[in-house]
Amino acid sequence: MCVDGAWTHLVRERLDGSSVRTVVVVGFPHGAMATAAKAFEAWQAVHDGAEELDMVMSLGRAKAGEWDAVQDDIAAVVEAGAGTPVKVILETILLEPLEIVEACLVAIEAGAEFVKTSTGFYPAGGAREAAVRLMRRAVGDDFGVKASGGVRSAETAIRMLAAGANRIGTSSAAAMVAEQGVPVPTLAALFARHGHP
Repeated sequence: MCVDGAWTHLVRERLDGSSVRTVVVVGFPHGAMATAAKAFEAWQAVHDGAEELDMVMSLGRAKAGEWDAVQDDIAAVVEAGAGTPVKVILETILLEPLEIVEACLVAIEAGAEFVKTSTGFYPAGGAREAAVRLMRRAVGDDFGVKASGGVRSAETAIRMLAAGANRIGTSSAAAMVAEQGVPVPTLAALFARHGHP
């Protein structure tokens, strides 16, 4: 369950006892914050109960070719996260293929555990199969690749997995499961089962 930092404590409390992780965004959605601000945001999220962090890399610095600064930015969030897995959102729709590869390599060097295609907020679109394939080639078999942004059907999710993603980000999960003919419990039923109103 991926949320803004303001909701970390509430979401973690509501998910207590379930297998669902509390994931919190950092530097969302443009990645344009100062590195120190991102690091504090990461620290606060972990302090409030985040179990994973999804950070937006510094897109302006990436487009400017300032890869050392991009790596330092990611590393600061990884350090502030104190062992909490960090996924780096690349916003691949804005990047040339070589920039996607470079972003993947600096994410690895900075200590992240995943690279992620998109915030889902960019008007030109989100995850593309070609970007996912390129990301997988760049990071190898043992690093995480998350396809996110515009993944609204089971068919699209399956294509992303075939392209090399090992995680899908979507706000349409319930619809996808229902599309496959699997009954989906209502949100009220889930909360009731976990003792929440």
